[in-house]
Amino acid sequence: MQRRDVLIGAGALALARPALAQAPKLLKFIPQADLAVVDPVITTAYVTRHHAYMIYDTLYGFDEEYKAQPQMVEGHTVEDGGKRVTMKLRTGLRFHDNTPVLAKDAVASVKRWAARDALGQVMNSVLEELSAPDDQTIVFRFRRPFPMLFEALGKPSTPVCFVMPERIANTPPTTAITDMIGSGPFRILANERVPGARVVYEKFAGYVPRADGTPSWTAGPKRVFLDRVEWHVTPDAATASAALQSGEMDWWEQPTGDLQPVLRRNRNVVLEIPDPTGLLGVARFNHLHPPFDKPAVRRALLGAVNQSDFMTAVIGTDRSLWRDGVGFFPPGTPMASDAGLDAITSTPDMDKVKRDLAAAGYNGERVVLIAASDFPSLNALAQVTNDMLRRAGMNVEYVSTDWGTVVQRRASREVAERGGWNMFCTFWSGVDMFNPGVHQSLRGHGQQAWFGWPTIPRIEELRGAWFDAPDLEAQQAVARQMQEVAFQEVPYLPLGQYFQATAYRRGITGVLKGLPLFWNVEKA
Repeated sequence: MQRRDVLIGAGALALARPALAQAPKLLKFIPQADLAVVDPVITTAYVTRHHAYMIYDTLYGFDEEYKAQPQMVEGHTVEDGGKRVTMKLRTGLRFHDNTPVLAKDAVASVKRWAARDALGQVMNSVLEELSAPDDQTIVFRFRRPFPMLFEALGKPSTPVCFVMPERIANTPPTTAITDMIGSGPFRILANERVPGARVVYEKFAGYVPRADGTPSWTAGPKRVFLDRVEWHVTPDAATASAALQSGEMDWWEQPTGDLQPVLRRNRNVVLEIPDPTGLLGVARFNHLHPPFDKPAVRRALLGAVNQSDFMTAVIGTDRSLWRDGVGFFPPGTPMASDAGLDAITSTPDMDKVKRDLAAAGYNGERVVLIAASDFPSLNALAQVTNDMLRRAGMNVEYVSTDWGTVVQRRASREVAERGGWNMFCTFWSGVDMFNPGVHQSLRGHGQQAWFGWPTIPRIEELRGAWFDAPDLEAQQAVARQMQEVAFQEVPYLPLGQYFQATAYRRGITGVLKGLPLFWNVEKA
């Protein structure tokens, strides 16, 4: 060997050493709550949705302009006046067990999702056949056109249409899945999961991102630059804040309002509001059992609501971070209006509320309010609700538990004495309340409705009219009527809108808008 060859070889070895010595790219994340339920179809819990975006992919994604873009599909064709839609899967798609993603997997996944989703149920009502004529082709045949198909398959509002293997997707939509073989850019390390404490993911080497487009919300190429992501459940806000500031943690999903000023003063921390549609607080009634089976009882409590109390408790006194005078659609969006808002914009008169409750037939029945003590924002909403109900003269049993238990208990249709409930508090992203098509908590179809199961036929009639409306102006007129009916029937108490910041270390780049997504993210 000549001396020149030796030098070239030594140089190549020297260049290789740093790569060999590089530590895996690890990102430590503090989620909003523990991952209690892993099935993204059976629950609307956002922490489950965020987990699902790690391990599953979708046929379509949503960009920052709220437009559906092809994701797992190469593209589509629309024929027969919109009654036949054909989609082709991208080549190279694989599940985490290294089996190929086939059209039959997508078909089974769509069917399971559609049985639970508000927009999916509308799709089913006009769907004639959904088939997979070959391994790469998906065909939708409709009795009449369904122009919202791509939005339905790509929307990030819960439940999301994630693609999983056919054998898993064939699980009845009322039975929770536990097998987490996914199709997404990360795979879960189930053996490292510690319930209540930690969830661990690693980059899936077999994932093939789209070759075209720009990352935007859940659309575009999902290129992964991290080797490993750890979720560390940290219910105590002060502990989470200290861990982020010290660099022990890299990203805190939902810093509490009282600690945000401290974080803003730290030059190593970035705070930004990822979702311009905000979060809308909800106090949900159980319509199946007394006392909230009576519309007049629910309606009486509208007079007790002071949205500013709820918003201040959640996010603080900075008025730029919240809005009151909020109805059933997010302010500033096309379907929002002032219809019926006088029901919640007057100063609460608790003596009148007590009289209205008595006239409505409330006779001291116990109200079981279940609250998530480990979820700061929901805990704040529940505490204000508890105080409001007591001042209104209601007999409240305040059940303080963890969010995972709330998620499980709210699914019970039993009376409170047998493990059921009467009220709980939550929030929805504005995207999930954008219009009647996706608004899960503004449904009135009884036992098939979201938790609380209201039966409000007029809401359902108007929802159908909204889908049939010929233009935006007609849709807005219908949405206005829906809000008027909602303020009479009161499926839930609207508690206001707030804008939740997320916080991460300055060395973290590529964080996308919308929700916590871990592709495109790099760590210096």
